[in-house]
Amino acid sequence: MDLMHTPPTPVWPAELLLGEGPLWHAPSKRFFFVDIHGCAVHAWTPSPELRQSWKMPERVGWLIPRKDGDGFMAGFQSGIVRLWLEPEVRWELVAQPHPGQPTVRLNDAKADAHGRIWAGSMDNDDPGRRQGQLARLSADGTCDIVEKDIYIANGPAIAADASWMLHTDSFLNTVYRYRMDAQGNLTEKTVWRVFTDEEGTPDGMTLDAAGNVWIAFWGGACIRRFTPEGECLQSIAMPATQITSISFGGDDLKTMLVTSARVGLSDAVLAEYPLSGSVFTLQTDATGVLPLAFG
Repeated sequence: MDLMHTPPTPVWPAELLLGEGPLWHAPSKRFFFVDIHGCAVHAWTPSPELRQSWKMPERVGWLIPRKDGDGFMAGFQSGIVRLWLEPEVRWELVAQPHPGQPTVRLNDAKADAHGRIWAGSMDNDDPGRRQGQLARLSADGTCDIVEKDIYIANGPAIAADASWMLHTDSFLNTVYRYRMDAQGNLTEKTVWRVFTDEEGTPDGMTLDAAGNVWIAFWGGACIRRFTPEGECLQSIAMPATQITSISFGGDDLKTMLVTSARVGLSDAVLAEYPLSGSVFTLQTDATGVLPLAFG
């Protein structure tokens, strides 16, 4: 299906080792994102254009806003923290979903309509080790492990009413669907879609206002839009091969911010995709939703 979109435009230099976690922060009108291996949080303000960066003490995978507006929640390698960026960087450890596992790191996360955080992890040194898990952090600070034996936890995407969730094991090229109840229990796990190596590896994802699912494809040089049932509606080619995640933002929630990575690419691939490690914007006919907050 040929749906309208503008060409992807790079708005951040091709320097991110592992760009991830794009987040629109409406109060400050900024897009935030991270460089996991670069141990940094970055922000890009569209108008007037401004770029900001903050060095982190360790790998950081994501930011999630707080309902009280006081700082962010963040996924450090060692655990979930409360993070302040301004006027200076400081943080407080909130939970350690994988204590005593120094090679395991938090990878991707989202908040749901009940103010909980769902955070997945992976073995940073050997993704082929099934050390990843899915953790749930409740607003009262309780952290529970809801699934183990995951290779590379990615996504997730959570319905606006928190009635279902999509979650990915990128090592298996598989996206799963779960039913979720009000207490945060996951049941009825089913395979939502399995992707071929030629299609690429499903990485970060987001939902639009119509409930469609947008997925970034690592090694696929594209993002794709799917119906909630998994039918592919659209594929948009990107000028980087390792596309990692997507977020909607801007005042009208029609601007997509797309992150990418350059880690592990050969000189030949970098010559073919010199913009790998950039952050891109594009416009489509879709409208996004504001990210949900913790608390």
